[in-house]
Amino acid sequence: MNDTRRDFLKLCGLAGLGFACPGGFTSIMHAATKESAPYDGPFYVVFNASGGWDTTYLMDPKGVNEINRLYQEGDILTKGQHKFAPTGKHREGGMSNEEFFGQFGNELLTLNGLDYSVNNHSPGARYMATGKLDSMAYPTFAALVAACKGPTCPLSFLTFGNYSATGNVVAMSRVPYLPSLQKIANADAIDGNLRSPYHDDFALARIEQALREQRESRATQILLPRQERAENMLYAAQVNSKGMQRVTPYIPATIPKERLAQQAEIALASFKAGVCVSANLSIGQFDSHANNDKDQMKLLPEFLAGVAYLIRRAEELKIREKLVVVMQSEMGRTPTYNKGNGKDHWSIGSIMFLGPGIKGNRVIGATDEKQFHVPLNPQTLATDKDKGIRVRPEHIHEALRQYAGIENHALSKKFPLGLTDKDKLQGLWG
Repeated sequence: MNDTRRDFLKLCGLAGLGFACPGGFTSIMHAATKESAPYDGPFYVVFNASGGWDTTYLMDPKGVNEINRLYQEGDILTKGQHKFAPTGKHREGGMSNEEFFGQFGNELLTLNGLDYSVNNHSPGARYMATGKLDSMAYPTFAALVAACKGPTCPLSFLTFGNYSATGNVVAMSRVPYLPSLQKIANADAIDGNLRSPYHDDFALARIEQALREQRESRATQILLPRQERAENMLYAAQVNSKGMQRVTPYIPATIPKERLAQQAEIALASFKAGVCVSANLSIGQFDSHANNDKDQMKLLPEFLAGVAYLIRRAEELKIREKLVVVMQSEMGRTPTYNKGNGKDHWSIGSIMFLGPGIKGNRVIGATDEKQFHVPLNPQTLATDKDKGIRVRPEHIHEALRQYAGIENHALSKKFPLGLTDKDKLQGLWG
């Protein structure tokens, strides 16, 4: 029995899993009393284009002032309220803008002219992930919403890279590969192979009974912190091990080749099984200081194809109507090219959303013909150069907290964003 539990905890450690609970040891004990009911959504996914995407080749096209070299202003395409750069003839694999906006434009919300305030990667990624620039203690939105909605889920907050701080409110889980998920989901079997269990069902039932009786007999005893933590970890491992078994039917037999698709499959299997609330998906190499056009035409279509893959598979798993998707990057690219045909860091960019309750076919905010931010009226969401505000990540995060219904949660209040009511974006979600 001890060897099995020890192996399970060791495997979780290698995968980056933890069973911490924001309420401390006592709350872990209580959480482990019985298996938690599967979490049934909504499910939150944040896609990160790490390194800084060129928004003028996506949702904020220009075609003037030599900002882009692959198209002119007259080539800009539209789908409903969306305007986007034509990339069908220039992409290297992946999904073109034409295909993406054609499929999802009616449910897509775009916000242009987002002021990142900085143009360095680390603070920019932290700011976009948490809504707080001047603190390293704040959790990402994905971590915060997981802590508020499903803190006892075995894989409550999944992350595949980029800034992933938790603020110590929820455990961070890393499952890098689908075979790793198979092993974690079937920790009571050798290498995750269901045909090679460590114990038969009768033995497992006796183990659970023994653990339960031991916990009940020692519930009122005062233990040393180290001993209490060890027993809590044992109880949590047992309960989470059973919960993780629900993932097995949703692990695909064939592993997709694309890196975002692989991340999406791990997240979706965990969502469908009810063991996960949120996932932070990420691909890098967007920092195109050289050969901007070639790099962006490879990476942006890959990014869009990853989003489309997630949505398609969510529909097949019958959870698309519960899926909330945020698409972002920590910075944009300059409106001018450098001597290496690249573009450098730019502190103005865009963000996109889709999900239940988000009114699509809308574009809010703008940049001018030189790719500078245009102020926005937070009440009307119309551009207002004279009386508008600079929309920054904290405005987005305040709106996301409201959308998720966690703005008044104790954990959200622990990490205030400092906005006055008059500066909060009104009706962003439609």
